[in-house]
Amino acid sequence: MTGDVVPDRGIWFRVETGSAASAVRRAAERLGDQLALGEARIADLAIVAAELTSNLVKHAEDGTLLLRPVRHEREAGVELVAIDAGPGMADLTVSSQDGHSTTGTLGIGLGAIVRQASWFDGYSQPGRGTVLAVQVWPDRAGGRERPWVGALTRPLTGESVSGDGYAWRIVEGRRQVLVCDGLGHGPLAAAATDAALDAFRRAPAGPPAAVVQHLHRAMSHTRGAALAVAEPDPSAGVLRYAGLGNISAAVIGAAGKRRGLVSLPGIAGHQRPPVREYDYPFEAGALLVMHSDGVVDRWQLADFPGLADRSPVVVAASLLRDAGTRRDDACVLVARAWS
Repeated sequence: MTGDVVPDRGIWFRVETGSAASAVRRAAERLGDQLALGEARIADLAIVAAELTSNLVKHAEDGTLLLRPVRHEREAGVELVAIDAGPGMADLTVSSQDGHSTTGTLGIGLGAIVRQASWFDGYSQPGRGTVLAVQVWPDRAGGRERPWVGALTRPLTGESVSGDGYAWRIVEGRRQVLVCDGLGHGPLAAAATDAALDAFRRAPAGPPAAVVQHLHRAMSHTRGAALAVAEPDPSAGVLRYAGLGNISAAVIGAAGKRRGLVSLPGIAGHQRPPVREYDYPFEAGALLVMHSDGVVDRWQLADFPGLADRSPVVVAASLLRDAGTRRDDACVLVARAWS
C-alpha cells in the first residue's frame, strides 16, 4: 500500500460566535501539538483557524468547520474545511488577495490563510456560500501532489459519532475507495463501519466484488452495513464497482453527464447477499461521486459552475452542504480520474 493522504473523520464545529471561534483555534493548536507540527507551524495553524472562523462569524450563514488530522506516509498534518451558506464571492481568487474586502475591513483574512497554508483550495458562488479547505503540514512549502480523492462524514444532529465512513487505498497498483453506512445510528452503527474500514485496509488485493465479499465475512459480528467499493482505472478507461444496499454512486463524465451506478440489495455482514461487479466508462477528467442515504440524491454538478475543476474534498463538501440532511448520518466521497 502506498502513502496517500488519508484523513481521520475529525470533529465538526458550528461557528456562530467568537467563543466558538476561540474553541476551534484552541482545538487546532492541541491537534497540531499532538501531531508534532512544531512551534512555528502551530502558530501558522492558529492564524489559519482564527481567520477561517472569523470569516464564518462575520459573513457566513450556517457556518460549520471540520477539523481533522491528515496523514501522508510517516508525516501528519492538520486539515480544516470551512463551509457556509452565506453571501459567497464572485471571484475567490481575487478575494484571496490582500487588501480585497467586501465589508470595509482590511481584507487580509484569505490572503493570510493562503500564505500560512501548505495547501489551499476553495469554491464560492454568490448567494450560495463558500467552501474553503486548508492543510497545514510541518513543511510550509508542502509539496503535496493534488489529491485524487476526498471525503467527509457528518453525524446525525444530536449524535457524537457518525455511523457512516469512508476509506481509500492503493494496493498492488489498484486504487480503491469504500463508502459504508452502518445500520442505524450512534455507536453500534459506527462500530459496524469501523469494522468495515479496518477489513478494507487489510483486505488482500483483488477486484471490488472480492473485496466486498471479504468485508461481508469480516463484519459478521456487527449489526451490518450498506457499503460499496469502487476501483477507478482511467488508464484502462474503466471504473469497476460493487455495492450492497443504499449507497448511491455516479460517474460524472468530462462533458458533465451523470451516470448512476448499480448497487444490489443486501446488508454486508448479514446472511449471504448477492455480490456482482459492474464496469463503467471512466475517462480522464471524469469524477466518481459516492454517498450514503444521508445525502439526497437529486444533486446535479451542473448546478455548480466550475466545481468539477476543484479538489475532490471541496466538491464533496459543497455537495454535503447542499444535499446533506441533518436527520441522518451523511457521507460524501469524490474521486478524480487522474491524467
